Amino acid sequence: MKVKTLTDLEIDLNQETLDNLKLRLQGQVLLSGDTGYEQSRTVWNGMIDKKPALVVRCLGIVDVITCVQFAREHNLLLCIKGGGHNIAGLATAEGAMMLDMSLMHGVWVDTKRRIAHAQVGCLLGDVDRETQLHGLAAVLGFVSRTGITGLTTGGGFGYLTRRWGWTSDNVVGMDLVTADGQLVRASEEENEDLFWGLRGGGGNFGVVTGIDYALYPVGPEIVGGLVAWPASEASGVLDLYRTLIEKAPPELTLVVLMRPAPPAPWLPKDMHGKPIIAMLACYSGNPAQGEKAVAPIKSFGKPIGDILIRRPYVQLQSLLDSTQPNGRRYYWKSEYLPDIKPALCEKVIEHAAKIPSPHSAMILFQLKGALNSLKDDHSAVGNRDSRYVVNIAGSWEQAGDDAVNVEWAREAWADTRQFSTGGTYINFLTEDEGPDRVEAALSSGIQRLAEIKAKWDPENVFRTNRNIKPV
Repeated sequence: MKVKTLTDLEIDLNQETLDNLKLRLQGQVLLSGDTGYEQSRTVWNGMIDKKPALVVRCLGIVDVITCVQFAREHNLLLCIKGGGHNIAGLATAEGAMMLDMSLMHGVWVDTKRRIAHAQVGCLLGDVDRETQLHGLAAVLGFVSRTGITGLTTGGGFGYLTRRWGWTSDNVVGMDLVTADGQLVRASEEENEDLFWGLRGGGGNFGVVTGIDYALYPVGPEIVGGLVAWPASEASGVLDLYRTLIEKAPPELTLVVLMRPAPPAPWLPKDMHGKPIIAMLACYSGNPAQGEKAVAPIKSFGKPIGDILIRRPYVQLQSLLDSTQPNGRRYYWKSEYLPDIKPALCEKVIEHAAKIPSPHSAMILFQLKGALNSLKDDHSAVGNRDSRYVVNIAGSWEQAGDDAVNVEWAREAWADTRQFSTGGTYINFLTEDEGPDRVEAALSSGIQRLAEIKAKWDPENVFRTNRNIKPV
């Protein structure tokens, strides 16, 4: 089998070579046409359609080490798939050797130390389910089907970020297979430089095989959900949002989104497909206090739908899953914000009215809190001046609609960029965004990351990522 690498050299992987690899592995080796190959190679964003030369479904760390060594021996490009949820499709690459880590999804909870150890293939929902059994939670994202590893190594934020910082701020250790096939530990006590870089620098330094998260008392019951109004009330709702976020306690995270109403059972049928504005809230503290905190939202104007209630935390964590199905086409633009200005709100209303797809949205997410209290060089993720994020989330079904939806997102971005801190979230960068946008995401940390890269991966083995070239 001929495999073309990034250097455009063709490497011959004959049957004997592949048979020898299979003998060294516990997991499956899949080639095009094999059962399971298509499922493994595809990723969440339907715009990304690449075909690895072979897929290995790793069953343990020894499989990972074996694959890294094999890829180096045969000059194969490596790509690593955890949840496959990255919008740029970084989990896959044409002609590469893909490590499909989805079978490594165990979670172990140490209730005394309040630490969860999660394997690389875990989705957010895997961690949430196990930790909530003990009334504990890790600081993760807000779509339960997202993979933990890409989220965490890119920084990560969600409903608990205001209380405890970026997801990566709450990692106490990581296990990693390096470019030379060694298993190492990265923490504040061991390989501190690597630990610094892994918390924001993405998959540049090796294959993360496990993550240890600090856990906090949350739930099992919280106050969370949405209240929705017709888009005609957007100006008033955004004024309310600006008022509430100024005095919101850390336990309360507020999100505003404008989009066409989905066909959800809690919304009137005659509103389905029509423009709405909704406020999403999560109060992760005492539910009785939470009900008081969200009362101004529930009593504002004339809502067309209200599911802002007491509910299990794990339920809130999956509440948005149906808006992000696998295989739909996605194109996003995003910026960190220092505040929410009235002029920005006007632009959000303006461009929400132009949304060309029933699935797209303009989103404002509240971050202000714990992350702002740490120094900018605390970890590679940086962006400690970020207090909000705007996400222009394009989403549609058909390839023939790509141009109009991408154009909408770019135009909305062009009008909202002026309100940015200058920073952006690396996990929200699309496939077509270049080094300037990576610099906007990592800013002053890039030089230090390049030095760490030179130490741990001098030959740039791990490069199917937002690549930091070794100095």
